[in-house]
Amino acid sequence: MTSAPAVAGGRWIRSFHSARPGGARLVALPHAGGSASAFRFLSNALAPEHQVLVVQYPGRQDRFHEPAVTDVHELAEHVVESLEPYLDEPLVLFGHSMGASIAFETARRLERRGAGPAALIVSSRTAPGIGLGLPHTVHELGDAELLAELAAFGAVDRRIAEDEDLLRHTLEVIRGDYRAVETYRPVAGSRVHCPVSVLVGDRDPRVSRDQASAWEAWSARGVDLRVFEGGHFFLEEHAEAVAALVRAALVRAAAVRPVPAGTAPVRTAPVRPAPPHTGSPHAARGRVPGAAVISTR
Repeated sequence: MTSAPAVAGGRWIRSFHSARPGGARLVALPHAGGSASAFRFLSNALAPEHQVLVVQYPGRQDRFHEPAVTDVHELAEHVVESLEPYLDEPLVLFGHSMGASIAFETARRLERRGAGPAALIVSSRTAPGIGLGLPHTVHELGDAELLAELAAFGAVDRRIAEDEDLLRHTLEVIRGDYRAVETYRPVAGSRVHCPVSVLVGDRDPRVSRDQASAWEAWSARGVDLRVFEGGHFFLEEHAEAVAALVRAALVRAAAVRPVPAGTAPVRTAPVRPAPPHTGSPHAARGRVPGAAVISTR
């Protein structure tokens, strides 16, 4: 039986495991229709060396009865407010799909406060300003059409589909999330100043390699593009490689104090080697198994 995540920071932050003090923290932001449990696999892999904080959006799991927030900028404001208690240690932000857009906006807001993240990791999301490239608006589809849209890239849980009431609620939540995605407009010319890694599946029907590479325009330091075998939801298929990549970012972050946007990072200690783990040992950039790496830094 899967235990529920602990409420770590008000209504918005969840945590599956405790962690030793002093390490960098990962803040994970799920996809449209996703919940905190989508990142349990990373918490399993990274605890207890690193604390994994997962954002829980309204309308799902223990926030089932709350209405969805349908604006990316508003979602980012809530996340930033909820992260206030955790700014004493370096943060690495990791957003998947819709969560990537929210992570980018969260990073921008944290940088403006002088508490920018040590790194930003985005996956399965086109760069800001690039739409879904569909001939229709997903959040305006009826239930049957929306289900077909989700089924096109394997996002339909059979257990939910068999429960009429739960399915109706889930579709409303997903429709709200798609409204956030499809109406999102980034601030023109805005960029983040931390290192940015972009992950994409080579068979993702929604994100091409070129669309992923376009994140470079939104980073002051370029991006590392990592292409994995798989579709839109490749993360758990490559759980060990993804965990190794994230662990490497956290180890680097632990040696650098958060600094205001645009200033040089200050190293406070030598970078420690990644802690022992049964997953992949190839955490260094360019050696993550299952992924091709293109650096545009």
